[in-house]
Amino acid sequence: MEEPGGAEQRWLRAARAFVCETLHLVGPGGGGGPEQLADSVARCLRSTWAGRSGELPLGYSFISISDLQCQQCTPCCSHMTWSTSEFKKWAHQGEDILPKQSLLPRTHLILIGYLTDGRRQEGKEKLMDGNLYVQDNTGSIPCQLLHFESEWLELLFLFPSWAYIPQTSQGSAGYVEILADPVPVDPRPKRVVDTIPVFYPATVAQLLSTRVPCQKRAKLNVAGELARLSTLLCIHHKTFFFLFLKCFTSAACVPVLVQKPPQLAWHHMLQLGHGYVLTALSVSSLKASGHKVFVTSVSSCLLPYCAEQVKEQPLEIAWRGGPIQPVSSKAAVHLPLELTDEKLPVPAKESKILSYTGIITRVLNTQAGLYELDNKICLCLAYQQLLNSARGLRPGACVELRDVHLLQKPLACFPFVVVLGACLHSTVLLKGFSRLSTFHQPVASSGNLYMQLLFRYNLGLPLYLWLVSLLEMLEQRFCCFVGRRQLFIHSVSRGPGVAEKFLVPILNAVVTSKAPVRDVHHEILAEMHHCPLQQYQPLEPPCQAPPLSLLRSVAEQRSKEAFNPLQLLSPLEAQHMGTQELNRRLAWSYDTFSAESFQPRMVLLGVLRASCSSGSLQLRDKSDSIPCVISRRDGSPFTDTALIGSLLQVETYQLVVERFLQSDFPSWEQLWILEHVRGTETRLYVQFCFEDVQILHTPEVQVQEGPTSNNSPWLGKNDVCSSKVELGSPEAKLPKLEGTHPGAGSDEGCDRGQSSARGTSCMSRLFLVTQKEGLMSRNYLPAAEGDGEEQELRLSFQATVLWMDKPRLWGHPREIGNLPELEQTNHQREDSEAQQRVLLLFMGRSLRWFPFLHPDGLYRLIVPQCLDFRVFEQPCLSPLQGRLLNQSGCHSCLLVSDTWHLQHETWISCLAQPQVIPGSEWAGIGQTVFSIPELLSNSFTGSLVSFSGEIVERTLCASPGNEKLSAPCSMRRQKGTLLPWDHSVKLSVSAAPGSSVVLDVYIAVAYLQHLWGLLPGAKILFQNLQRKISRFHNVYCTYIASSCISILALPPSCLLLSSNPAGIASKSPAATSPSLVFLSNLLLQPHSLSQGQILCNLSCVLALSLQWICSVCSSIFREGRCSRHSPPCPSHTGVSQASAKILVEDGTAEALVLCKNQQVAAVLGLSPVEWKAVQSNVQRRGSIFIQHGGANSRPGCVEEPEDLVTCYLRSLCRSRAICRTILLAFSLDRKPSKIPQPDSPQLRRFLCGEMEFVSQVGARLSLMCLNIQEADPKVLCGLSSKRIKTSIGHSA
Repeated sequence: MEEPGGAEQRWLRAARAFVCETLHLVGPGGGGGPEQLADSVARCLRSTWAGRSGELPLGYSFISISDLQCQQCTPCCSHMTWSTSEFKKWAHQGEDILPKQSLLPRTHLILIGYLTDGRRQEGKEKLMDGNLYVQDNTGSIPCQLLHFESEWLELLFLFPSWAYIPQTSQGSAGYVEILADPVPVDPRPKRVVDTIPVFYPATVAQLLSTRVPCQKRAKLNVAGELARLSTLLCIHHKTFFFLFLKCFTSAACVPVLVQKPPQLAWHHMLQLGHGYVLTALSVSSLKASGHKVFVTSVSSCLLPYCAEQVKEQPLEIAWRGGPIQPVSSKAAVHLPLELTDEKLPVPAKESKILSYTGIITRVLNTQAGLYELDNKICLCLAYQQLLNSARGLRPGACVELRDVHLLQKPLACFPFVVVLGACLHSTVLLKGFSRLSTFHQPVASSGNLYMQLLFRYNLGLPLYLWLVSLLEMLEQRFCCFVGRRQLFIHSVSRGPGVAEKFLVPILNAVVTSKAPVRDVHHEILAEMHHCPLQQYQPLEPPCQAPPLSLLRSVAEQRSKEAFNPLQLLSPLEAQHMGTQELNRRLAWSYDTFSAESFQPRMVLLGVLRASCSSGSLQLRDKSDSIPCVISRRDGSPFTDTALIGSLLQVETYQLVVERFLQSDFPSWEQLWILEHVRGTETRLYVQFCFEDVQILHTPEVQVQEGPTSNNSPWLGKNDVCSSKVELGSPEAKLPKLEGTHPGAGSDEGCDRGQSSARGTSCMSRLFLVTQKEGLMSRNYLPAAEGDGEEQELRLSFQATVLWMDKPRLWGHPREIGNLPELEQTNHQREDSEAQQRVLLLFMGRSLRWFPFLHPDGLYRLIVPQCLDFRVFEQPCLSPLQGRLLNQSGCHSCLLVSDTWHLQHETWISCLAQPQVIPGSEWAGIGQTVFSIPELLSNSFTGSLVSFSGEIVERTLCASPGNEKLSAPCSMRRQKGTLLPWDHSVKLSVSAAPGSSVVLDVYIAVAYLQHLWGLLPGAKILFQNLQRKISRFHNVYCTYIASSCISILALPPSCLLLSSNPAGIASKSPAATSPSLVFLSNLLLQPHSLSQGQILCNLSCVLALSLQWICSVCSSIFREGRCSRHSPPCPSHTGVSQASAKILVEDGTAEALVLCKNQQVAAVLGLSPVEWKAVQSNVQRRGSIFIQHGGANSRPGCVEEPEDLVTCYLRSLCRSRAICRTILLAFSLDRKPSKIPQPDSPQLRRFLCGEMEFVSQVGARLSLMCLNIQEADPKVLCGLSSKRIKTSIGHSA
């Protein structure tokens, strides 16, 4: 042989050095010397390389196990014996199933190592778990083979074709896929086997059904065909598997239990359909189930079956010492050709059992054991144990499934129609490795919540798939806030994680009966098959918890589909409205949804945040955020600042979708034509009670070292305004949110020279809120020097507070005590001048404290990482702030910094007065909350008032004449609303539920952007509203810049669902039966009742007006067109309007009642057909006016010329037929009547049948008709009796 060249010599020297360093003394006994081992490796390489461009693979380099694990971060493969064309052919296999996928890159690396089952590693004994490893001096790595022989164990091999697959997680080693049979470096001679005496399964199966004394047992050799192979199982820290040997000539089959650690590697050698001989088997009974099986012993061997090398023995030879005692009539156990499932009495679907071979096209969820096959089938391996961490199960791998269960559409919302489930009776074989460059996703052996809940509740497949979808939802939505460890962790010391807290109550409710414990042995060994996949009931998910973005889109879509203008207005009212009023009534409406409004029921999950851009509370997940309104059942405001960043679960809530509509409907007849809708915008928010909240996770507050900045841990977490993580998860996991700019924070007033000492120190000061103003755009800061223009208005609010003590220094935020400031005496506080009135200004990121700050609350203002006691003493920044101090009567003004933290301590009402505030200060703090009857009283003189009440009606109307320009010009056009800026929302507020005492509150549209929960049925606390009296002496209130509202109680769900979407509660006085009163009561106490009901006699009709007006310009509409000529009106739509002034009396007083539209028909006693005919005749003329003659006629009124319709109506008004007893629902009309009233009481005659009475009658009341009912005699008697009893009770 010629001398090798220089390149080969260098390559051989490197090879020898590698072999001596990494391979010598690894195998058992170490083999020969290093030189001999290096020569063996060189010979093996030459023979394997087979002369491809030389005797040695000079283009390849050796790699050790440790270098492979540490240096190779991406998947790769090496095919030393393949040509380029062969590699390309292999790489492009299966492209029709998985096209355009990244292929394994080819590397030129040589892998040499010992194949071992883990019995020796680094000189120490290791538990053999059935896995195979490639090992050298530097370490070992798991490997996966498609073919393995028992003689390969502990031999040194060259791997000509292999692939390295690292894990997805950083820093975790992967495994090796052996793509071709390894080549032994030093082949061992084949073992010569003598003739073996064996028994066949048909013979030895009788031993499993007999009782044999222990001393009669013997070791048996059993030969047969491998019919079934179970998966590797580990129960109670013991690993084992079962194999089933079938007779070659019959269906008789016997189970064999393999549990000796050195024999667990047999699991890789066994191939279904091949013949094997197992030696030294014994019969044993399993303690857990009582099944009898054959068990291997320490001396057992696994040999390939060869008919020439075996000799069958009779059964009697195996027993010495007596006859066999049968215990069962069955002489053998037969393996059916197809598994039979035992029929259960429950009405459920039977799963089909089949075999299938397919390609894994996607890993759906490794931890849950879900894979996709052939782009159409879901494979579930959760009911098996994947002790090899699912190695080899990558996209592109080929798997063979035997005896798996087929379930069709087990879950309604699951994307796969067909699901294959593998139970412990099934066999899953890896038939081919993937060629794709994908990472390994290992299955967690411990702490796997999917498996824990599956086995704890023994779930069926439909319920398990739904469980997986919920866990995936939690991970996708909240991992960036909570962290995956906090989401799925379960420990005895810290309790269940977030996912378990959420799922366990649901599973306890769904899995009502105690599920039987899963019998592993019975599932594998029993002839009649029992497993959780045997039968199933397709599941409709009991609940859902979708992302907030999906919830928003679904709710908005539902609201859009449910939108029907015809349902927003009463047809009886809409047909008499003009265009402007009609479209104004449609401009603002709402829809409400509860959890039960969705199918399945919708559970609300979100992280509570306080937004600094809108000043509202929000529920947030990774996809979106939804504003929320939180109330308490006791009526106190929600103030728990410690819950910022907490993950909340809410199942009882009201999801509100407010709809802002811009339309130009000509009349009510075109309401069904949606083309008249010019624009639509929605505003969605959710409201719920705090008592209905379950807290799944509360963040751990972290104290940040270093100077104060935006990353202060005392901020409300990385919401739209905070940047540092308060939830204990890395900042890198959080999505980028608005309002976070590095360096935006500052250390106002902090001692900058002592940064080391202030790392954890903080200043705090206790204060009492006496007044809070609402959110609006203000200009607190001065304009820049040289800038003639004013600075842009910024959203802000202010609060008047009372300092309760001097600032206090704390070494650590956790040291802050429970109100130590209040332990001083009142004399000490007065002497120290600690109690001063201060005006706190909030803007920018400090707006997040707006929903938590409420009057009469004690709060602590905390400045983190600060040592300066003067931090709470800042001079005024602008002349505007000086004027604010003069108006508020405060000593100083303080701008709250973005980085400061607010903490609610308690309510002032919870503490005794002398303990808290001196008497001199107590008289001047707080606000008086008046009752609505007090505000309606003529003796009330206050201007700024606070009161509470329940909203009974909400309407959009034109602002009162003196209110149209009250809103700032910058607020006249708000984002997110199409409402005209010069309009107002009128809230009719009652003193108590069902009360007829109502106060009207007007809120300009410009303020609505920051007001939430103004729905009928809600109880609201109005603060600092301006009380006004109209020119008609009506008392009403208006919302001004210093006003504020708080939600005391949410509307009842039944009230919201039955309310008119346009804003009238079904329990409002207008919608319910008002109380029955006397007219004389109204004269004595005109403000005690705004609405009511009287039983009265209709005396006469004083005036009647019927007309058709143009829906656009309100001119007379005659013969199908508008009568306006200058300028001409193009409208061709008219609406009918009718009004009548009637006189009624109930024996105690008289009243003038104004009736409109359909009420006029009721007054005249006309049927709908007759009323329609009258309106049709009026349309030709345009209008008809009729006055009652006599002293009550209106001066200056000219009646229309006589015609047939006019004569008919005049005779009807003067007819005695209309003079009858009616039940009249009314409201007070405070506008002065145009009919002159007598100055003093006058004598009047009253007729009752044939009887005539004379009585003095005073001034007549002016009433507005709400409803007219004909008084049935029986009802009349009942109401009269009830009224008499009520009157007697009041007089007594």
